[in-house]
Amino acid sequence: MRSSNAGCLNALISGFSRIVLLMFWIARPVQWNAAFGDAWLLACLGFLFLPFTTLMYLFLQLATPGPIQGLDWLWLGLAVVCDVVSTGSAAYTNRDRIPAGMPGSAQNP
Repeated sequence: MRSSNAGCLNALISGFSRIVLLMFWIARPVQWNAAFGDAWLLACLGFLFLPFTTLMYLFLQLATPGPIQGLDWLWLGLAVVCDVVSTGSAAYTNRDRIPAGMPGSAQNP
């Protein structure tokens, strides 16, 4: 079994988008409110479940205020793909951490 000793680096890379979102919210609250308005619940859910998509939406709203249109949808779609791949790769990497015999483990007959 191969051992991975890059725990802190993996945590930093996987949490990069959340760190950027948090820093942006602290540094520029007026622009954050301009992008999300009263939808604080949407921003919180995006921070937890779709951080790349939330970050891309924030950048797109700051670049061109108004509705999302044209190629902006492509960028949002790529961000959704990044979120899905990130979650899927974390699940695939941790698949052997479930004890044998538990539902969902690789050794479960």
